Amino acid sequence: MAALSKLTPQRSAILTVAAVAAYFLYKKIGLKRKNRAEEPEIKVVIHETGGKKERAAVDLDFFKRLWSLLKILIPGWVTKEAFYMTLVAASLIARTYADVWMIQNGTSIESAIIGRDMSLFKVHLYKFIYAMPLISVVNNMLKYGLNELKLRFRTNLSQHLYDKYLRGFTYYKMSNLDNRISNADQLLTQDVEKFCDAVGELYSNLSKPLLDVGLYTIKLTGSIGAQGPATMLGYLAVSGLILTRLRRPIGKFTMQEQKLEGEYRYVNTRLITNSEEIAFYQGNKREQTIILATFSKLVRHLRNFISFRMQMGFVDNIIAKYVATVFGYLVVSRPFLDLADPRHLNSTSSERLEDYYKSGRMLVRMAEAIGRIVLAGRDMTRLAGFTARITQLNTVLDDLNKGQYERTMVSDQSGQKKNNKVFKAGSGKIIPQDHIIRFEKVPLVTPNGDVLIEELDFEVKSGMNVLVCGPNGCGKSSLFRTLGELWPLFGGTMTKPEKGKLFYVPQRPYMTVGTLRDQVIYPDSRDSQLKKGIRDVQLEDILKKVQLEYILEREEGWDSVQDWMDVLSGGEKQRVAMARLLYHKPQFAILDECTSAVSVDVEGFIYQYCREVGITLFTVSHRKSLWKHHEFYLQMDGRGAYEFKPITSDTTEFGS
Repeated sequence: MAALSKLTPQRSAILTVAAVAAYFLYKKIGLKRKNRAEEPEIKVVIHETGGKKERAAVDLDFFKRLWSLLKILIPGWVTKEAFYMTLVAASLIARTYADVWMIQNGTSIESAIIGRDMSLFKVHLYKFIYAMPLISVVNNMLKYGLNELKLRFRTNLSQHLYDKYLRGFTYYKMSNLDNRISNADQLLTQDVEKFCDAVGELYSNLSKPLLDVGLYTIKLTGSIGAQGPATMLGYLAVSGLILTRLRRPIGKFTMQEQKLEGEYRYVNTRLITNSEEIAFYQGNKREQTIILATFSKLVRHLRNFISFRMQMGFVDNIIAKYVATVFGYLVVSRPFLDLADPRHLNSTSSERLEDYYKSGRMLVRMAEAIGRIVLAGRDMTRLAGFTARITQLNTVLDDLNKGQYERTMVSDQSGQKKNNKVFKAGSGKIIPQDHIIRFEKVPLVTPNGDVLIEELDFEVKSGMNVLVCGPNGCGKSSLFRTLGELWPLFGGTMTKPEKGKLFYVPQRPYMTVGTLRDQVIYPDSRDSQLKKGIRDVQLEDILKKVQLEYILEREEGWDSVQDWMDVLSGGEKQRVAMARLLYHKPQFAILDECTSAVSVDVEGFIYQYCREVGITLFTVSHRKSLWKHHEFYLQMDGRGAYEFKPITSDTTEFGS
């Protein structure tokens, strides 16, 4: 203790700096050893592309991106968003003037206490009491306006992005054709929220300090001259440039954090989606290893980020707070310590004290405001990370809506080659025409570049049911994805009806969120059903056709809401999907093993009914009983060859 008491301030400072340096050196060495000891066991790759990576820094590109996004957040000057921005600005101005008044009134109260003037003390104390409700209203109006502004920003940006994401098949293309975006769900939810919160906070955190600096500069110029505020503003410029340069890694850290959060969310989603298969395999230990390894990877990054922010916090405190306060003391003390300064030649000690308190507090507030502006650069750097991610999402959505996508191909990026032929995505032509499907020299190519069939040539008119057969991987699903315009054409001409006149019934039908009625009329709404002139009685008749009429009584009517994926059995789901087909009555329908859990008599009735109402069917099935319901078969051998022929008595045993 005696040794510690002999430490001078200089020695204490040296020991403090040495301790901090030793701590960071220990952390750095320990981290390297830990990284060497722990080899990453699990690597999660989610649609990674080798293209150009987005930079996240406060530079000209950042301001361009932010400006384009601000046009979405604030659609015009005469909008509710503009009103709330004005409300926040007005509240900030009122709060700044309230701060100035509090300084002046507080100084007067202290002066009255020191001067033992009871009447003056009561006057200024009552003023403070009367002003408290008004100041409280100003503070709460600021919070209300800022929270409402963030919510409106999020609403506008979410609606804008979802309008693009759910336009046509963009949501499908983003997951299956383009691999620039991983975990679009995270971008549309978490990243959008964080971006809008960061913009709102930055608006508040910059507006108030800038206003404070401007107001206190005017006040101080009149009291201590222009040199003092000018010195503080010069310090703001220099320190801002230094800290902005030092904070550049924060944007990269932010982007990497969101990427790792997406991977962690992805492996958890996989467990939920494939829980049954994992349970059959008893793969819980393996999945635990994968999830915890992914989580550990995220934790290591967050720990590095925390360490970096701690180091930056040390520098921020020194530059933005303490050194700024030192400059403030130097500036405010000049008129008082300079005995030749004419300002206080004839002032009393009490007058000098009151002037010092007033000027000193204003200068301290100005120094604090300058510190907040400098620290706002840290928030701006983090905002740059979110801005880069949201801009990338917006750009990819625009490209996909234009029919452009980027994907790491198996073969050449610009096209797919086979036998000296080049197939380029989007080079084919689609001709809309009712009651016919025609493929003319259409290559069947996957988005990865695998050429399944060089040229498809066949024609199907209404009333010509076609049975599609072949081994797994031969291209049956690829044909239907191309026909449904989920995949781009790589050449040739495809003639087909418009999208709404072609219906797809999969083996495992999708059950939507909503009522029992919604399951049958999906994707129509109740209003769309009524506009078509279809009543619930007719829906009940459709259920009878697929032998599901009992479900109405079991589930207590059309308006019953259940988790239909769990409530309905496999066969019931397939019959609900067939009921959808009968409800919509398209020109053509694709039945992809969709009657595997349905009895033969129900299956036969459905095929017969579809023929009566004019629904032409493409069927993928291995049931021999279905051959009699078709006029043609399309067989693919999986090696690039196919044949399209009529079904005759000689071919009824084909495919058995």
